[in-house]
Amino acid sequence: MIIQAKSLNYREINSKLRGPDKKNTVKNCLGQRFICAGMSDVSVTVEGVPGNALGAYLNGAEIIVKCNAQDAVGDTMNDGVIVIHGSVGDAAGYAMRGGRIYVKGDAGYRAGIHMKAYEEKIPVMVIGGKAGSFLGEYQAGGVIVVLGLGQGDRNIVGNFPCTGMHGGKLILRSDCRDIVFPDQVTAKPATEKDKAEIDRYISEYCRLFGGNKEEMMNHSFTVVTPDSKNPYKQLYVAN
Repeated sequence: MIIQAKSLNYREINSKLRGPDKKNTVKNCLGQRFICAGMSDVSVTVEGVPGNALGAYLNGAEIIVKCNAQDAVGDTMNDGVIVIHGSVGDAAGYAMRGGRIYVKGDAGYRAGIHMKAYEEKIPVMVIGGKAGSFLGEYQAGGVIVVLGLGQGDRNIVGNFPCTGMHGGKLILRSDCRDIVFPDQVTAKPATEKDKAEIDRYISEYCRLFGGNKEEMMNHSFTVVTPDSKNPYKQLYVAN
């Protein structure tokens, strides 16, 4: 079904998306918030720019955005996939606890803040360009990958990455020589085992957006994880 969103608010759009059609296209999206919030069994292509909290509490649906998206993409999503053929605003993947977010371009501040994992659910967010400051703030689980495509020798993350991080993993396509990390994390060059995992994420990125996987892989990668020996961790998780 094709939904012309120009004159509709988000409640009207979501009401149509909850109808019998399981594959829908939302055209002329103009910043409507909460599109697909909590949905589980629908595939939605969005043409135009969706507003804040696209796919909030997503529970298995597929969302493909053919442009940029605003703040809080995938807020507290539980399952499903969100694919952005552009860039996203701040707080993408906020409290994300499952599913996957793939962003072709850049992400704003605080991407992956409070990302977490539970049992078999391991959320993944892959950012093709750069990410703003406070990337992975208070991250408690899951995987964030930043590829830095098109950034040259510039840092691919802003200031204060991994502040308060106590779980999960951050993978940066960079040697990170000029990036300052907090004391409670460890940043190391990727091992061969790490690169096998990275290969999966980049393969999917290239499938979605195109690109040369071999060229992307032929680069330094840094893997950042919490330092389990640091007592700072105990401020946030139970013993």
